[in-house]
Amino acid sequence: MHGMVLVLLLLLLYCSMEECDALCTRIAIMVNGQFKCLGSPQHLKSKFGDGYTLIAKVMSDASGHVDVAPLRHHIEQLFPGSALKDAHHGLVQYHIPRSPSVSLPTLFSTMEEIRGQFSVDDYSISQTTLEQVFINFARSQQPPGNGEQSGCCRAVCCCLSDCRK
Repeated sequence: MHGMVLVLLLLLLYCSMEECDALCTRIAIMVNGQFKCLGSPQHLKSKFGDGYTLIAKVMSDASGHVDVAPLRHHIEQLFPGSALKDAHHGLVQYHIPRSPSVSLPTLFSTMEEIRGQFSVDDYSISQTTLEQVFINFARSQQPPGNGEQSGCCRAVCCCLSDCRK
C-alpha cells in the first residue's frame, strides 16, 4: 500500500472556543441540530464576524486628570455605528462594525494618525473572536416546543491531518 494516505478525523464537542481556535483546523457550528457553517477558525471569523474591537488608553495630563471625551467623539464620528462598550480610568473599548470602508489596516492607520492629537498612550485592535461568532449563532437558536428535539447550539471541532506511509 505504497503512497496510501491516512486521514485522521477527530470530532470533539467543545465548550471553549479559545481552545477550538488554537487546536482545530476545521470547525462546524450546529444550531438546533443542523450544521450552520463549516470552515477554518479564520474563515469563520472573517465570514461571520461582525466587526472589530478597539481598546485605547488615554494618558493623563500633568494634574492626573484623564479626558477621554474628545477621543470618544472623534471615534464615533470616524466610524459610524461604533458602540462604546466600556470607559473607565482612561480606557475606552469600542465595537466597530464591519463595513466596506473599515478594515484592520484602516483602523491601524487611523489610530496612528490620531494618537498624538488625543494623547493615546496605547491601543489594540482585534478581530471578532470565535466565541463572539458562536454567540451570534446561538442567538438564532429556537427554544424547544411541543416534544421537539431540545434546542442546542454546539461547536464541533475537526482536526484533520494527512499521514503518508
